Amino acid sequence: MRLVSPAEAPTVGRTVDWGFAATVGTKLVRPAPLVTDYTREQAIEQLAESSRRAELPVRDVTGLNEGAAVAEARIIDRGEWVRAATESMRAMTGGDGKSSGFITGRVTGAQTGAVLAYISSGILGQYDPFASSGGELLLVYPNVIAVERQLRVSPADFRLWVCLHEVTHRVQFKANPWLAEHMSKCLAVLTDDGDQDPAQVVERLFALVRSRRNGSEDDPPDPNSEGVLGILRAIQSEPQRKALDQLLVLGTLLEGHADHVMDAVGPAVVPSVETIRRRFNERRMSKQPPLQRVLRTLLGFDAKMSQYTRGKAFVDHVVSDVGMARFNAVWSSPETLPLPSEIDEPQRWIDRVL
Repeated sequence: MRLVSPAEAPTVGRTVDWGFAATVGTKLVRPAPLVTDYTREQAIEQLAESSRRAELPVRDVTGLNEGAAVAEARIIDRGEWVRAATESMRAMTGGDGKSSGFITGRVTGAQTGAVLAYISSGILGQYDPFASSGGELLLVYPNVIAVERQLRVSPADFRLWVCLHEVTHRVQFKANPWLAEHMSKCLAVLTDDGDQDPAQVVERLFALVRSRRNGSEDDPPDPNSEGVLGILRAIQSEPQRKALDQLLVLGTLLEGHADHVMDAVGPAVVPSVETIRRRFNERRMSKQPPLQRVLRTLLGFDAKMSQYTRGKAFVDHVVSDVGMARFNAVWSSPETLPLPSEIDEPQRWIDRVL
């Protein structure tokens, strides 16, 4: 896997003290649910086994990564996830562990750590393609325990169900190493300030405000362009907007594909899958307190939920029409990924690529 070269590395990686971010984040993580040593050890052992058990059914359904060795997952707590996340972000953004200014680096490091601490209590699992080992599946056992208790579902079934989704991400990246490089290139463009004229940035912001106030129909509503994303797009250069669109579309495809696979495999290997899916979806849609809703919006959680539903609808449609083998053309190159206009109109992708 090739990350961006030093010449391509985005500037944001050198404005954050990643070590300080990890220190702050681990200190701010919320306490994990109380469990006995037996329950903790059982959860860790069962998640590790479930990650191995999920691999072959996922490969069978997707037709990806056939014959490759099955990698081990790393089972971690919330603090370990924060440390892993800061290391991954450092690698993604081209940071060398040292910021360009002590004060700036500490401030941005503290902010990053606080955000990661908040997120750390909601992450069940994650495949990190930028890990130093060349890609690593992380499963956060305290959060898995907390959610399975909240949903009142079978722990063994829920742990395997979670692994089906996360292992699909591992299979996606292991079978298609170019995905990580594509993400790196997009991120490099997205986080590069370049030589943007501040006056043009301000003008774009005013144009956004005017269009919202006047109810302009020149720019039709887009679930990915509202709120914070809309503001972000308004201050970006054209290359940055294109890179953001590419990352959003890729994220939508990856999450939708994982949800499709989870539903395809689940009934055969997870006895209580229907109950788990129903209760988990109810939890996703449950009303949040005002402060939590604001934080979720700012951190993009609601956009993430849109990725699941829109991405799964895309994959469901294409696989239903042409089968999984022909759908897998989507993994050929960046050019065969869906365009932003094709995610909600999958027939257009079929017509263009197949």
